[in-house]
Amino acid sequence: MATRHLARSVVLQSLYEWDFYGQKPELDPIVGRNMEEFAPGIDEPDFVWRIVRGVHEHLKELDEIIGKVAPDWPIKQISLIDRNILRIGLYELLYADPNEVPPKVAINEAIEIAKNFGGPNSGKFVNGVMGTVYRELEAQKSQPLGSSQ
Repeated sequence: MATRHLARSVVLQSLYEWDFYGQKPELDPIVGRNMEEFAPGIDEPDFVWRIVRGVHEHLKELDEIIGKVAPDWPIKQISLIDRNILRIGLYELLYADPNEVPPKVAINEAIEIAKNFGGPNSGKFVNGVMGTVYRELEAQKSQPLGSSQ
């Protein structure tokens, strides 16, 4: 398993546990324990921490975006796995350095993780949400300055 794919898997496991317990326990010890158990000696531990801290810092905005893009699925009704995969993928798509994680890599990784860890429809659901957000980003980039649409 590639290092960054493994890193994202550790992030997912950690966010899942944290979310499962109502986001009550401290997140850092969960991440540290999961890194030791599932990715000892990982090449880029800082990559894990950047995603975890980024998702945690932008949690409210990420959840709002998910709610807008998937209005038929309130955030609490989306499975724990799928909503945390979306949080990771959207964080990378919206907030991470695009030179480090290009948008299409963020989308593809989220879809692959959904296929590996989620239910039978998780890949399609994640693809739909991530694709919609990506298309909206691209549309915003192509609008001229001062455009009101």
